[in-house]
Amino acid sequence: MAKRKNEDASEKGFQIPIEDSPDEKAPEEAAEDAAEETAGEEADSDEAEEAEGDLIAEAEAIVEEASTADELAKAQAEAKEWQDRYLRLHAEWDTYRRRMGEQRAEERLRATEKLMEDLLPVLDDFERTVSYATENGETGLLDGVKAVQTKLVDALTKGGLEPIDPAGQPYDALEAQAVQMVPDEEAFDETVKDVFQKGYKMGKKVLRAAMVTVTTGGPQRPKDEDADEE
Repeated sequence: MAKRKNEDASEKGFQIPIEDSPDEKAPEEAAEDAAEETAGEEADSDEAEEAEGDLIAEAEAIVEEASTADELAKAQAEAKEWQDRYLRLHAEWDTYRRRMGEQRAEERLRATEKLMEDLLPVLDDFERTVSYATENGETGLLDGVKAVQTKLVDALTKGGLEPIDPAGQPYDALEAQAVQMVPDEEAFDETVKDVFQKGYKMGKKVLRAAMVTVTTGGPQRPKDEDADEE
């Protein structure tokens, strides 16, 4: 009987039970370890990407700061250039204004000098007339004074002076000053009757208005005549 059992065992083969190795793990534990390892790798990857992003952001900030600094320096240089231009233009304008003032002063001086030169012969004639009247009495004095007056008027007229003598003309308040109203029914109303003192003007500028009397009480001046006078 024992022999039969041994034969059966011999036929089936003898198997020794083997316990699991401590290094070998269950599938669930292996999966968890793999997941943890993957998560760790992903965390490391995220950290690396974050670090890379920080480096990129820092680099961009440095570039932007450098660009801003360049733009600021450029703007400051441009502002300095415009300031220099303004200062130069201001200096040139001051120089031009000073030169123009000096030039106008010289022109006025030359004009005055020319007028004085034209009046010197008149002074000579006055001196000769006074000497003649002193030596020979009043004979011929009137003719001498008239000659001097004519020469003086010619000199002033040459300088641009024009007399204002509106006797018999319509009254013009811009060139004449009425000192008296004179009733006159025969003359047109507001007509200059007498000129007490002549006026003078240069071009369109009145240097002195004439002092006149003006008629009143006469007929109105025709409009056509007023237009002709203007």
